[in-house]
Amino acid sequence: MTDTARDVLTPSQLNTLARDLLESAFPLIWVEGELGNVTRPASGHLYFTLKDARAQVRCAMFKPKSQWLNFVPREGLRVLARGRLTLYEARGDYQLVIDHLEEAGEGALRRAFEALKAKLSAEGLFEQARKRPLPAHVRRLGVITSPSGAAVRDVLSVLGRRFPLLEVDVLPVQVQGESAPAQIVAMLRRAAASGRYDALLLTRGGGSLEDLWAFNDEGLVRAVAASPVPVVCAVGHETDFSLAEFAADLRAPTPSVAAELLVPEQRDLLNRLRTLHRQLLNQHAQQLRQRMQRADRAALRLHAQRPQARLDMLRRRQQEAVRRLHTIWRDRQQRRQAALRHASAVLRASQPQRRLSTLRERLTVLGSRPQAAIARQLQRDALRLRGLARSLEAVSPLATVARGYALVTREDGTLVRSVTQVASGDAVQAQLSDGKLRLRVE
Repeated sequence: MTDTARDVLTPSQLNTLARDLLESAFPLIWVEGELGNVTRPASGHLYFTLKDARAQVRCAMFKPKSQWLNFVPREGLRVLARGRLTLYEARGDYQLVIDHLEEAGEGALRRAFEALKAKLSAEGLFEQARKRPLPAHVRRLGVITSPSGAAVRDVLSVLGRRFPLLEVDVLPVQVQGESAPAQIVAMLRRAAASGRYDALLLTRGGGSLEDLWAFNDEGLVRAVAASPVPVVCAVGHETDFSLAEFAADLRAPTPSVAAELLVPEQRDLLNRLRTLHRQLLNQHAQQLRQRMQRADRAALRLHAQRPQARLDMLRRRQQEAVRRLHTIWRDRQQRRQAALRHASAVLRASQPQRRLSTLRERLTVLGSRPQAAIARQLQRDALRLRGLARSLEAVSPLATVARGYALVTREDGTLVRSVTQVASGDAVQAQLSDGKLRLRVE
């Protein structure tokens, strides 16, 4: 500005411009520092400073936000604050208006917790559909926890009171520190591979988020989700949540509640057994009554049917059948004996020896007849054969040759009937009555 034309601002105008400049230049920011000058007036607002070794900044957290803090702000506590930078125009002080405040160490862990939770949830590790129900009756339980912690004492106390028959193995691991997740994962896998346990309980007592951080390890969460044996997880107090609990088949708010969920109350079992025993006795008595009634009805039917009378009747029928059988056998024997006597009489009347002599004489007479008939037939055949020979000789060409003629044939045996069948120089053959001549035509 020049001396002649000068812009003059009032303090309020200056503070308004400064506030606008701060709010536009600084977006929502995170600031970590130590609490100081903590005050909470009757209005319910919270005022404090955030400081480090070299500087401090005034902060205000108004009542609607400050009522939801899960810790008590106190002097010297290191916190992580999120807010917007502004300027309080009335006094000209710039300050940070806080909308979120948490303890510094726990805040970083909480952000890592939420990021990993979102990742694993997107993969479906926390889906209820993939979780398995616990066995109806757990006979052998593996408790994966610190052997010296309060959690294992609470669990064993509840199990011993509710169901002393349960076999319990304490599988010792570290439940806090850098090496704890690897130990728990190895024990989970070893317990599942042994095939010894019906269920596994992964538990520890309460603590800060940092104390419980081993149960938010990604490898441990995946091991819990992949366990072939159902896993119950109870870590910390009722308000504490870990990622291992989200992945487990069942989450219990405390170790004691987990023990109660795993086994029934022995009084309830005794009552159940008494009820089943009464039902069994009633069922047995009812079946006995039904069978006795069936026996009574059978006895009545048996009496009505008079089995002794039926037996007497059957015995009489048997005796009658035996008599009829003897009669039939006797009659059949008599008929066979009569037939045998008749055959003997016929045999004696026919005198077979005399018939044999007659048949032998007849055979002698008839024996000469075939020979005479054969001789006469041979004589007739000889006469007929001589007649046929004379007829054949009369028409035979050989007979003609015998009278001085000859048969001329060519070399291939063809009979020469005409001079046109041969030419000069051909060889022919003449058949005479006493031989053959080989000739050549001139």
